[in-house]
Amino acid sequence: MVPILTALAGIPGRRLSSGHPHTDYAVPLPESIAMMSTQVSRRPLRAAAASLLFVFACFLLTAVPALAQEPYQMPPPELAALVDAPITPSVSLSPDGSVLLLMERPSLPGIAEVSAPELRLAGLRINPRTNGPSRSRPFSNLALRTLDGQERPIVGLPPEARIRNVHWSPDGSHFAFTVDRDERIEMWVGNVGNARAWRLLDAAVNDAYYGSAYEWVSDGRTLVVRTVPDGRGPAPEAPRVPIGPVIQETTGEAAPARTYQDLLANAHDEALFEHLVTTQLVRVDLDGQVAQLGEQMLVRDASPSPDGRYLLVEASHRPFSYLVPGSRFPNRITVLDLDGNLVKEIVDLPLAENVPTAFGSVPTGIRSIGWRADEPATLYWVEALDGGDAHAEADERDRVFTLDAPFEGEPVAIATLPLRYAGISWAEEGFALLSERWWSTRQTRVYVVNPDMPSEPRVLFDRSYEDRYNDPGRPLTRPTEHGTNVIMTADDGGAVFLTGQGASPEGNRPFLRRLTLESGELEELFRSEAPYYELPITLIDDEGSKLLTRRETNTDPPNFYVHDLESGDITAVTEFPHPYPHLADIQKEAIQYERADGVPLSATIYLPAGYEAGRDGPLPAFVWAYPREFKSLDAAGQRTDSPHQFKSVSYWGAIPYVTRGYAVINNASMPVVGEGEAEPNDTFREQLVANAQAAIDEGVRRGVVDPERVAIGGHSYGAFMTGNLLAHSDLFRAGIARSGAYNRTLTPFGFQAEERLFWESPETYFYMSPFMHAEKVNEPILLIHGEADNNSGTFPIQSRRYYAALKGLGATARLVMLPHESHGYVARESLLHMLWETDRWLETHVKNAPPREEKRVTAAGSGS
Repeated sequence: MVPILTALAGIPGRRLSSGHPHTDYAVPLPESIAMMSTQVSRRPLRAAAASLLFVFACFLLTAVPALAQEPYQMPPPELAALVDAPITPSVSLSPDGSVLLLMERPSLPGIAEVSAPELRLAGLRINPRTNGPSRSRPFSNLALRTLDGQERPIVGLPPEARIRNVHWSPDGSHFAFTVDRDERIEMWVGNVGNARAWRLLDAAVNDAYYGSAYEWVSDGRTLVVRTVPDGRGPAPEAPRVPIGPVIQETTGEAAPARTYQDLLANAHDEALFEHLVTTQLVRVDLDGQVAQLGEQMLVRDASPSPDGRYLLVEASHRPFSYLVPGSRFPNRITVLDLDGNLVKEIVDLPLAENVPTAFGSVPTGIRSIGWRADEPATLYWVEALDGGDAHAEADERDRVFTLDAPFEGEPVAIATLPLRYAGISWAEEGFALLSERWWSTRQTRVYVVNPDMPSEPRVLFDRSYEDRYNDPGRPLTRPTEHGTNVIMTADDGGAVFLTGQGASPEGNRPFLRRLTLESGELEELFRSEAPYYELPITLIDDEGSKLLTRRETNTDPPNFYVHDLESGDITAVTEFPHPYPHLADIQKEAIQYERADGVPLSATIYLPAGYEAGRDGPLPAFVWAYPREFKSLDAAGQRTDSPHQFKSVSYWGAIPYVTRGYAVINNASMPVVGEGEAEPNDTFREQLVANAQAAIDEGVRRGVVDPERVAIGGHSYGAFMTGNLLAHSDLFRAGIARSGAYNRTLTPFGFQAEERLFWESPETYFYMSPFMHAEKVNEPILLIHGEADNNSGTFPIQSRRYYAALKGLGATARLVMLPHESHGYVARESLLHMLWETDRWLETHVKNAPPREEKRVTAAGSGS
């Protein structure tokens, strides 16, 4: 499928996932604690600490303080305007590169919509009325725009449409999408020629499980759709009287699991999950002719082969699990023909409850199975050679196999990898680019592989993936007539095109390069130049001379352009307006500075419109950040921003408060480094405080920050950071912590970048947990959390118990639990109230805070 290209103007830049193999938002990096790391009787002490901490954690889970409920509040108008600012349309380019599909989003949903019924089963959140996801941001309108700027609205759409799952047909003549109704999801199609849309299917679409609700077949006229089975009865009702206890039993085999949420909990959950996820696959053509394909299954993926003859189906089945989500349930992988007949059972994978927690660990058996994009009907997959355990010593980790239709022969091994498989891109010229990586060393390699004549893969790139300055880029792909994507090549396959962010000491400068595979020679064809930040999207002509880009400046929102690389001519394709022109005069600057130990740091500083430091003096400040772990000091100091990106002032982070007279230091670098044998978390607190001190000092040096009136804030792991900085320094007057995790003993099988288990290093969990040091917090802290948070590790109870500890110890704290909100908040009322709470906290405890009685030591761990 052609990916959606999103213009970012007016859209909050949310970074809500950790980017690590396990998205466990908690905390990084500790050091040894003296009382828990004495060299005498270390192991007995660890065991004792583990036992005591677990008893303590269990005790804390028994009580939740009662909270008062208040009406939603409205923030000052300048903040409220950001919530209601127009949202720039998303854009998708047709496979032939001739037309853009513009997809408009409506304003934010209200709390009534967010409060709709929701079932939380097997790691999923399902709307039982529609049989689809309970939370989504649908589009409300569609339009077509040619590259010369001619626009046509799509007619025939239902009124107040809620459009999702938009995908082009392989030939680009049509596009398909689903429409959410109050009681069902419908399958729709649009015709590019006449710009008209119509409902394709009478049956309701089943979009409750993993994967796509439908897939195009390569003929461009047929779709394979997941539907709710005809005649499905009502959902099973929960028994009014239990038939007995819910029992789980272990027989001695280790089965560590991360802190997953929304898991199955009883027999009724199992029945309800099975009822909602069971799917009937159907084949439907553009004339509306329908045929059922095979039996009803719990389909988690169904993808047609490039030649349109076969269907690769993955389907879950019992026994289910109460410990892991549906992605780890038993999985039967089969190949059907397009009439629904079984051609071949590839494998039936068992329940995967015992995958090791070490980063880089994987389930055993076949994984990452799919169709080769360059062949009519050839499967490929990966199998672990080390038992899937990243902690196991092994010279060979993974092996990649292929199997041709009709799938009767033996699989062919095309590559054996010393590191963990990380993806493959196929080229029609008889080669593939195969990637591997390894978490503990941050190493990554890219190989050139000939899949039809397996031999020793040739290393193309070998580097640290932390080293952004030397990232060569990723291969540019193009759509084929079969609906797959293959590597875009030149010189009969002798060269490929690479695109990347172009990180550099002066900031990101995205590029397009041509790489000669044999010699490794790189030719730069395009590079973003000041005063623009311009991102290459794709080459759109057969000669490779016309490049579609997304361009923005500090003052101009992102829009799409066509560059003629030969003549240098530039043509505008879109003219999206400034989403908040009344804030155009806000000042923004990308800044660089150093930590006390010489590590280079960076941030973006925002200042109010018309502000002059020499005339107006230093301002109260708000620092917003998110810690990152590194194995290299050099990599930790590299820049990841651009001074030329648009001044996006969304409602999400700290930037809105520049409108209230604050100097905002946004995305302040918070690197935590552990080189060699050291782990980043071994010195987490010291490095965190040093980073924060450096950001404040730079603001003071510039004359824009009043060091006595600075707040710290963050979301998720940034909230964890906030709790730690308030406990272990006196740099800040107040903190805003949203949706964080504060007690690491509640995530005992590792968190964020911490691989060690609680029982292996209890002192690390104690040392890094703000909850364990709540007595040291002597600055006001505002805790905000979604009551329905489903992110791994950030249970709502994390904020509830942290607040209870702060209250019991006499701290100044406020806990705000947002009804029906998950890890990221979406209801308009919730976001407006979040802005009101934060503004009031900053005004009271930072901007108008009385002078401190005395300046205390700011070293990490000093406390009171």
